[in-house]
Amino acid sequence: MELLNEEVRGEIKRRLEVLPSDVKLVFFKQNLDCPTCEVVESLVRELASLSSRLKLEIHNRATEEEKAKEYGIDKAPALVLEGSAGNRVRFYGLPSGYEFASLLEAIKEASFGITELSEPTKKNLASLKAPIHIQVFVTPHCPYCPSAVRTAHKLALAFPNITADMVEAEEFPELSMKFGVSGVPKIIINETGGFDGARPESAFVSAILETAGAVN
Repeated sequence: MELLNEEVRGEIKRRLEVLPSDVKLVFFKQNLDCPTCEVVESLVRELASLSSRLKLEIHNRATEEEKAKEYGIDKAPALVLEGSAGNRVRFYGLPSGYEFASLLEAIKEASFGITELSEPTKKNLASLKAPIHIQVFVTPHCPYCPSAVRTAHKLALAFPNITADMVEAEEFPELSMKFGVSGVPKIIINETGGFDGARPESAFVSAILETAGAVN
């Protein structure tokens, strides 16, 4: 089942030609209660075929519990990108619509190992030791969501104590209900902090510091 037409495949292939180092695509599926697992698997297989820099692994979350634990995966479908520096970002659900651009951007940044963050962000988060988990709830047709996802992923790629997830809100209704997701993007930090809506990088930093109890 091909999801990308020839024109799109060609454009993606050209974009991936500049990758300087390998990126692991680690995909987790499960056989039950995962209506989009097959579609996401097809998508990542197509992507991996477009560049020798993309190294694909496919695992079953239900039967490979140790591997899922290693990558912090607790639901499926899940795609982990692991870059040259070993830092990781995660996509839960199908990264379609506007979020497909977020996936391509994350691949690029994971390969280069360099993220464009402001100097205040680097300074404020450099000494942060507490583990931070950012969840960005999105829907495929939200034009404001990709910027929130990209900011969260940049932070995770830059700081090893930060993990960041894109979560497709409609695919995980129980999780969305738990965090009161009534609109997107919705950013949850360590399950206790966060904010609603698309905001600049500085808002992420403020919410992280507040959640970590390190407000200046």
